[in-house]
Amino acid sequence: QVQLVESGGGLVQAGGSLRLSCAASGRTFSTYARAWFRQAPGKERDIVAAITWNADSTYYADSVKGRFTISRDNAKNTIYLQMNSLKPEDTAVYYCAAASGGYLSRQRSYDYWGQGTQVTVSS
Repeated sequence: QVQLVESGGGLVQAGGSLRLSCAASGRTFSTYARAWFRQAPGKERDIVAAITWNADSTYYADSVKGRFTISRDNAKNTIYLQMNSLKPEDTAVYYCAAASGGYLSRQRSYDYWGQGTQVTVSS
């Protein structure tokens, strides 16, 4: 059974940092693009950041550029999202995903999804 399991979410004050992890099991995703999406209450799920299979290219939403960093460790079948200078508007459920092809920034490219982890940023 293929699973993507996110961890590292929680409650943090504005200006603080969190590091999310997404561990995969059931198959290797070393040749898959990986990404983080988020969904705030009452809003659609949007891309946050994405990374190619070999980490030679990344994509960031404008709202997180310069604050968030996506990375991956193929040996551990895991991706990470380092989130710094967090803002209340970053509050959302964060999902990780994996794509075998397609555009990094398009949600429809992603074949596998985790269950999500809550990130809450207080002002």
